[in-house]
Amino acid sequence: MELQKMNGHSKDDGFDPIDALAEQEEFLPHKPGAKKETHFTDFEGKTSFGMSIFNLSNAIMGSGILGLAYAMSNTGILLFIILLVCIALLSAYSIHLLLKSAGVVGIRAYEQLGNRAFGHPGKMLAAVIITVHNIGAMSSYLFIVKSELPLVIQAFFGKQENTGEWFLNGNYLIIIVSVLIIFPLALMKHLGYLGYTSGFSLSCMVFFLISVIYKKFNIPCPLADDHHNKTAAEHYSVDSTADGFCDSKLFTMNPQTAYTIPILAFAFVCHPEVLPIYTELRNATKKRMQNVANISILAMFVMYLLTALFGYLTFYGAVESELLHTYIRVDPLDVLILCVRLAVLVAVTLTVPVVLFPIRKAVLQIFFADKPFHWVRHIGIAFCLLVVVNLLVILVPSIRDIFGIIGATSAPSLIFILPAIFYIRIVPEDQEPLRSRSKIQAICFAALGFVFMIMSLSFIIIDWVTGESQSVGGH
Repeated sequence: MELQKMNGHSKDDGFDPIDALAEQEEFLPHKPGAKKETHFTDFEGKTSFGMSIFNLSNAIMGSGILGLAYAMSNTGILLFIILLVCIALLSAYSIHLLLKSAGVVGIRAYEQLGNRAFGHPGKMLAAVIITVHNIGAMSSYLFIVKSELPLVIQAFFGKQENTGEWFLNGNYLIIIVSVLIIFPLALMKHLGYLGYTSGFSLSCMVFFLISVIYKKFNIPCPLADDHHNKTAAEHYSVDSTADGFCDSKLFTMNPQTAYTIPILAFAFVCHPEVLPIYTELRNATKKRMQNVANISILAMFVMYLLTALFGYLTFYGAVESELLHTYIRVDPLDVLILCVRLAVLVAVTLTVPVVLFPIRKAVLQIFFADKPFHWVRHIGIAFCLLVVVNLLVILVPSIRDIFGIIGATSAPSLIFILPAIFYIRIVPEDQEPLRSRSKIQAICFAALGFVFMIMSLSFIIIDWVTGESQSVGGH
């Protein structure tokens, strides 16, 4: 696949210039008597290019960033970079397929693309996958709040251990955060209104990255915590006193490597948010939205790579599945780390409302497709979703179950399979025959998604059966 051509706009590489016309008039005519569907041109976008980048970047950036150093420790630097580049390119290419399909029929809802491609079953499939995936994403964000906020409050009061007060109970804290912060933001009528909070969220993660780089030059290896070094050494079957324990590895394989690809795939999924952001983009065209996507993916690629690299080069084999917990081993009351933990908490909390929007839209498409906007439905769906997600976070003990299973099933569907099959079914054959290079490329892309899903699930199941798996969250 010539995925490197995703930034081009020639007909030879699949980016032919039919999109401008397609956004003004529909290639596929309606059946006689059929209800006219809502089109891009029926809604005037008011969100600026920069705010759209903030929202899409915020949708891409998630709690997976905290597990990337751990992923690098299980693949080695070189293999990690290769995987990260591949997933980033594949994500950008799949957004191109999605935008191309949307432009051809002028539809701005992911579920309606499914409906146009496969009828009602396609609409239901798209809605279910988006709902399941984004609920998993919201759960992973709130899991970080559950595990980190008690530690931050504990450090604020100068306590060395959790003494059992209610304000140190993560279950109570996520409910409070959901009610006071997430729920009010989720009541916004349009996603574009969250551009400012998305920008602030990204600023918090930039501060996190700068701190990770700074700490690389201030923390010795091996750690002063001998017990932690010993545990890590046993996990990797090496001697913590050996010279190689604090050496970086370019390539490595172990049972935990099975989780690396799903974690990386989960880290780049933003596809449910693409069409809502496209709809609200000012002067929206396919090329303009593709630029929003490419810039957002590039920015997150740089942030992911630097975070993983410097986190790994700080702790090597001792890095934990959640990077922040590894820093706590060094000094639980470190002021900088306390500020970093607060910044990450703010960032993931402000990401939850952005992820909630596509779920609410999916629910509306399934149950209230012909109903006009109503505040009671708008508020009620947001409330019910937050109740479900809070229950999941309170009841699911391991964040790795979320990253591994959701990443191995819904992520390949959203990145590879659905955009490819929508493109194949929706783009007219008189414009691009089934045997054209673009559609053959899309078929291979969908097949790659199925292979990726089967392999990832197989690795995870084998990992569980052999008893090698350990909780990624661990906390």
